[in-house]
Amino acid sequence: MPSLSDEEIQARLNDVKGWVLEGGKLHREFRFGSFVIAFAFMSAVALIAERADHHPEWSNVYDRVTIDLTTHDAGGLTARDFSLAAAAGRLAESFSTAT
Repeated sequence: MPSLSDEEIQARLNDVKGWVLEGGKLHREFRFGSFVIAFAFMSAVALIAERADHHPEWSNVYDRVTIDLTTHDAGGLTARDFSLAAAAGRLAESFSTAT
């Protein structure tokens, strides 16, 4: 999959609310109500990432999950990164409203 041009990246950033370009990667920090909810979110994203064979760079500290996305094989950002970013964003919304 070819990497996206700077213009394509800027245009696609509008479609993934909350994500920013940082160090050439898509970057976002998510906050949840507890460690358990943050971990459940990570597990849900992991299942999507595994099906897509596209795995994030991420970390978890208590209620925070930080995700960085890039396509190493392409040497930059691709449509796969934006697809996973959009899926993670949708999941985060559903986990944030959970009680």
